[in-house]
Amino acid sequence: MYKVLKNSWALFTGMFIMMIANGLQINLLGVRSVIENFNVITTGIFMSGYFVGYFLGSHTTPLLVSKVGHIRVFAAFASLASLSILLAVIFVNPIVWTLSRFISGFSLVSCYVVAESWLNDRATNKTRGQILSAYMITIFVGMGIGMLLLNVSTPKNYEPFILVSLLMSLALVPILLIKRVAPKFKKIGTISVKELYKISPLGTVSSFCTGAIHSGLFSLTAVYAAIIKFTIFEISILLFIITISGVLTQAPIGYLSDKYDRRLVIILSTFGSAAFALLAIIISGSSLEKMYLASELGITKLLFFISIALYAGLCLPLFSLNLAHTNDFVPKEKFVAAGGGLQLIFGIGAIGGPIICTLFMTWVGVNGFFIFLITFHILIGLFALYRMNIRKSKDNPDSTFTPLPATTPLGLKLDPDTPVETINNSINSK
Repeated sequence: MYKVLKNSWALFTGMFIMMIANGLQINLLGVRSVIENFNVITTGIFMSGYFVGYFLGSHTTPLLVSKVGHIRVFAAFASLASLSILLAVIFVNPIVWTLSRFISGFSLVSCYVVAESWLNDRATNKTRGQILSAYMITIFVGMGIGMLLLNVSTPKNYEPFILVSLLMSLALVPILLIKRVAPKFKKIGTISVKELYKISPLGTVSSFCTGAIHSGLFSLTAVYAAIIKFTIFEISILLFIITISGVLTQAPIGYLSDKYDRRLVIILSTFGSAAFALLAIIISGSSLEKMYLASELGITKLLFFISIALYAGLCLPLFSLNLAHTNDFVPKEKFVAAGGGLQLIFGIGAIGGPIICTLFMTWVGVNGFFIFLITFHILIGLFALYRMNIRKSKDNPDSTFTPLPATTPLGLKLDPDTPVETINNSINSK
């Protein structure tokens, strides 16, 4: 394992720097949109541009990689990601920002594809689980640090935007210094959405709702916090808490889902998330003046942060829970293909998430942010209860919970429970 990580230092370093830039970039634009008095629906639309680019990029990048290679694709799209944020600071316009977010989403998912396929090539049966853990830590810790960088300078200034661009460009350097020949790209097999729904209706519906929830959460938390007059420091702490809480709870929730009926764990997680989101509304609503005007971290805000931490801790493992539940009903040789199908559904939900969330915020006020989250969590929970009455639990000894980042289907091949032979059988070399 140490040897693999040592040989992959450049890849992990490059991705870590890129995630710092991404964590800063997402929330920088959200806070700046409030400062510029953008309509919240407008904000939701340009935030969705990222997920449109993400969706399209995940389908077109494999072809590019097969033609020009991993390093050229990574270099080209890291450069485009660096350019996109400069475009946003030069032209403070919703249309330009939508284009900027689209370029950013397309570029970053292309870099994910390169990183994950490279790691897949270096992984073995004995090291894949450890490599996956290291990759997840790299992604989420990098994003968390990026969110704290909101404090470097006010979003009114151009310096934070320049910093994002510099970090994106810096992420190129380690990758370009790699001596080892890049792996040959391999394509993932797929399962149609219709077939996937027949296999696991709950996994399919829950993945769509989870995509909407996660995209709304990560895109608009900073917008919500800026509207209720949180300081930049408080916004950065709130975002950091969300990211880290989701990482810390993956293992214990996964353990419970392997021990008990996975659908019950999904139900408890999603209804628990809805309860803590409602608690956040109660806390902010019962002391609205304190939430708006407190210049220091008082008891109201502390309780608010705790409720958000508990919310994120139950919400963010949902993607991996959906995947594990779906795998309970598919043969082991289709694990990767089923995961790719769930990623597709997750991506479709993610495109609409920020737009729908801002519609809620327009209809019922700023707490429409939480009402949106509660609504989709309740939809998952009710559908799961319905499915528990329709279908009995199935014990699939090959299926276990594995914490996975919702980046690209290629990351699913790092699942340590999927043997090398299965992966080789589920993909076709270009």
